[in-house]
Amino acid sequence: MNNDSSVIDNLQDLEQFLIEIENGGFGLEGVAGIGMATNNADGRHFVAVFDSANKLLLARWVTQEVYETGKEMVRNGPKKH
Repeated sequence: MNNDSSVIDNLQDLEQFLIEIENGGFGLEGVAGIGMATNNADGRHFVAVFDSANKLLLARWVTQEVYETGKEMVRNGPKKH
């Protein structure tokens, strides 16, 4: 997660990220859950993709605003278009 160019800074990008995960994107296998979390080392927030053993498969940094306003979208899934 050291690549700051991949920071999700708006809800539309968060929604697109979630849709991509749901559609099997990023080549991930065994996705069991997605959640918002905070890095203990520096307090930065991120959206995390986990497998059934709670192993981190993929994560993207999110801004404070996306962390605060995107929790329900992560919890309930993106809107179906």
